[in-house]
Amino acid sequence: MCPIVNQCEAQIQNNSSTREIESLKNSQNPGSSARLEELMEENSRLKYRFNILNRALQEERTRCGHSMLNISQRLQEIFGLAIRTSYPELENPPLALAPNQQPKFGDYQCNSAMAMAQMLKAKGMKANPREIAERIIRNLPDNELIQKTEIAGPGFINIHLKRAFVSKLLSKLLIKGVTPPPLTSRKRVVVDFSSPNIAKEMHVGHLRSTIIGDSMSRLFEFLGHDVLRLNHVGDWGTQFGMLIAHLQDKFPDYLTVSPPISDLQGFYKESKKRFDEDDGFKKRAYQCVVKLQSKEPDFIKAWNLICDVSRQEFQKIYDCLDIKLIERGESYYQDLMTQVVKEAEDRGFAQLDEGRKIIFAPGQSLPLTIVKSDGGYTYDTSDLAAIHQRLFEEKADIIIYVTDSGQSSHFQVVFAAAQMLGWYDPKVTRVEHAGFGVVLGEDKKKFKTRSGDTVRLMDLLGEGLKRSMDKLKEKERDKVLSPDELVKAQRAVAFGCIKYADLSHNRINDYVFSFDKMLDDRGNTAAYLLYAFTRIRSIARLANINEATLRKEAESTEILLDHEKEWKLGKCILRFPEVLQKIQDDLLLHSLCDYVYELATTFTEFYDSCYCVEKDRQTGEVVKVNMWRMLLCDATAAIMAQCFHILGLNPVERM
Repeated sequence: MCPIVNQCEAQIQNNSSTREIESLKNSQNPGSSARLEELMEENSRLKYRFNILNRALQEERTRCGHSMLNISQRLQEIFGLAIRTSYPELENPPLALAPNQQPKFGDYQCNSAMAMAQMLKAKGMKANPREIAERIIRNLPDNELIQKTEIAGPGFINIHLKRAFVSKLLSKLLIKGVTPPPLTSRKRVVVDFSSPNIAKEMHVGHLRSTIIGDSMSRLFEFLGHDVLRLNHVGDWGTQFGMLIAHLQDKFPDYLTVSPPISDLQGFYKESKKRFDEDDGFKKRAYQCVVKLQSKEPDFIKAWNLICDVSRQEFQKIYDCLDIKLIERGESYYQDLMTQVVKEAEDRGFAQLDEGRKIIFAPGQSLPLTIVKSDGGYTYDTSDLAAIHQRLFEEKADIIIYVTDSGQSSHFQVVFAAAQMLGWYDPKVTRVEHAGFGVVLGEDKKKFKTRSGDTVRLMDLLGEGLKRSMDKLKEKERDKVLSPDELVKAQRAVAFGCIKYADLSHNRINDYVFSFDKMLDDRGNTAAYLLYAFTRIRSIARLANINEATLRKEAESTEILLDHEKEWKLGKCILRFPEVLQKIQDDLLLHSLCDYVYELATTFTEFYDSCYCVEKDRQTGEVVKVNMWRMLLCDATAAIMAQCFHILGLNPVERM
């Protein structure tokens, strides 16, 4: 928090005069009036000083004015100071402030008075919520954004914003661009997502982790943090002995001639069949594992060949979905695993259990197996080594694991063990598992092909491309767009709809995958939003106004917000930083989808009620342009574009 705010709060906390004034007012002692007068004078001086400090705070904000203002956060600061000034005797008084659900009663509402009344009663003090609300309002500091306040019901404080201030914020947005809220400190953020297994094709089960993890990374990047996007692929273990043994048999010259393994999934199935049915092959596969783990050159080359084939296939999917990742598979942490096991043993946390070495973390009923009975390492060892590396080498402040919810208990134990080993303090370092539900078919069962196989992700993306082109042709866009524009629109709709359908659902829940619903251009879908964005962008073209003209007009044209739909749209645009703050806290990206959909529908209400461009009915020529409304259109499109970027959607100018 700003030092000026801290200075203000310290003076308020040290001020005992408020309580003494109340006591003296109720006193019958004749000598109390002189003391009362003295204290009231002291209180006036303190309030004067408080207002000076508050103005200094506002000036400080102006100097740091490149960032978008979080209106809700600013109101919380103002009301927080007023509450603490009014009732310094309350420790951690509640601060409940939210947008008002009924615009006729104001723009925001503070609902702290009722809870404060309960706290005061618990201290044996008489408390009426409306009187508490009145005192809070009396102690509101001078500020730049509140027009007026009103008390409603038992003690709700309705807050009306200054329209001129909102107008200035919108102008600033257009001049400075869509910028993130102020950053108190830049964090090192590690996001672990996607995580397919080498030698296996990516399937629909990898879809959610890839999409959600990419969007979370984009969010933290936009906010200004240093983000490391990690792909923790399964590239080590027993299955590689099986694959290498099969490679040696099928392509004995693999060391000199690159083997033509195009169907790695088929290759994996062949080797697995032999492993399950042929004891001699199984024995040789285990020997290959030992030689691989000993890093014998021929076996490392075979391993690299298999990994490279997989990477090429993974990359096709990542290119389609515009995903950027750094691969660090389980193999990356092999040497560190030995160190982690040794630390656990040296510090007395490891114990033997039927030949295994295990760790029990406090509060956890299941242990981690860090060494198997045959001396090999496990997923538990790998994940402990990974979190150790991220904490101590990457110096991560935030680590987020994006995997299905079925792994939540595993990560809970890993995190507890890491804390037990003293690797991090959860009060300082945020380590979190962002779990998600499964993808269901329209029959509400786990999403599979008609034959019962897992759906290949590449097939799914191909089907999306086909269906989006069919939809565009159904709307006769192929007659309007050039071939290049049509392909861009096809990819934007196909991949945007697949991503948005996932992100618009609460990630914790399962969701039904339906191409028909996601390609519908009505309702909260990417198709609707992409078309809406294109229409908003087309308004300036209709008025023959280019971007340079809009930038220039933003510096000189006041954005009037007299019409109720202008006011509603202006406030909705400026809620963007509030939404980002919420998502940063809870990692639930559907809130951003809900917001951008609300913004699009609010814009439609505005555009239907407020003309922006007036045409001659006979000639069709533009005869009048309302510039401040054009600026509102531009601000809406700018915020939508940034939302799309965080969600990983790629809008096109023409669709």
